Amino acid sequence: MRPWIEFVQSQRLPWQENRDVAQLRPGSDVKLLSVDEETSAMSLLVRYPPRCSAPGGALNADEEFIVLSGSLLVGDRSFGHLSYAHWPGGYAHPPLASESGAIVLTFFSGRPERASGSVHYDPARLVEHLDSFAVAYTGNFHPQFPPGAGRKILYQDPVSRDTTWLLGTLPLRWGERAEVHPTIEEMYLISGETHGNRGVMRPGAYFWRPPEIPHGPYGTLTGNLYLFRTQGGALSTRYVSAEQPFRWWPPYAPVLPEQLAAHAGEADAGASCW
Repeated sequence: MRPWIEFVQSQRLPWQENRDVAQLRPGSDVKLLSVDEETSAMSLLVRYPPRCSAPGGALNADEEFIVLSGSLLVGDRSFGHLSYAHWPGGYAHPPLASESGAIVLTFFSGRPERASGSVHYDPARLVEHLDSFAVAYTGNFHPQFPPGAGRKILYQDPVSRDTTWLLGTLPLRWGERAEVHPTIEEMYLISGETHGNRGVMRPGAYFWRPPEIPHGPYGTLTGNLYLFRTQGGALSTRYVSAEQPFRWWPPYAPVLPEQLAAHAGEADAGASCW
């Protein structure tokens, strides 16, 4: 399992070359958000340079991604802002290119290596291309969830029930209770700000939280848009009394592994997501 990360602002992390990713996507560099030392599964920002190209093909690991800025061209499909895909290991994707460059939030389920020999995948686990703007919001997903938020479900695994979704919330919204989940929960804040028990998250904030850890309550002045993922099943929530009442502008109090502690700190109010 990965170490508990809650939370780090990705703006503070360095861009660096990752040998595995660079072999697949020449010219790219990355910001490594978290990695599982046992399985080599990783979450990262990938920066594609202008006029880059990469061959198609299948990987041994699943690749899941959402475009944060710029655009990609995969075969004849254009991936613009907030376009999403989930490519299971064994799926041979078309060649990839970017004329203007792109920054892409990417998740690999293991070490990203090209598959060799005959490979197969489950078509039920494939999302070739999805325009998040066209996905309808759903609400009322928990009877005790404070009103003023909606989900756009991007993917749910047919076997594990692991789920990826966008969560959008209204301005001037806050809760009074903390939450506990039986699954791993992973988040990247795309826009807006979030006030919670670990500080004020700005765009680019990232956390990876193990199961059964109370968190929150949360609030937002501006409204916000998050990308969430679970591992270990679909999200379910148990509400509990908060250790401290909700307040605006709480101090930054992160939980970070040693390799990220040097990058601790809050982002400036006008900072970009990366």
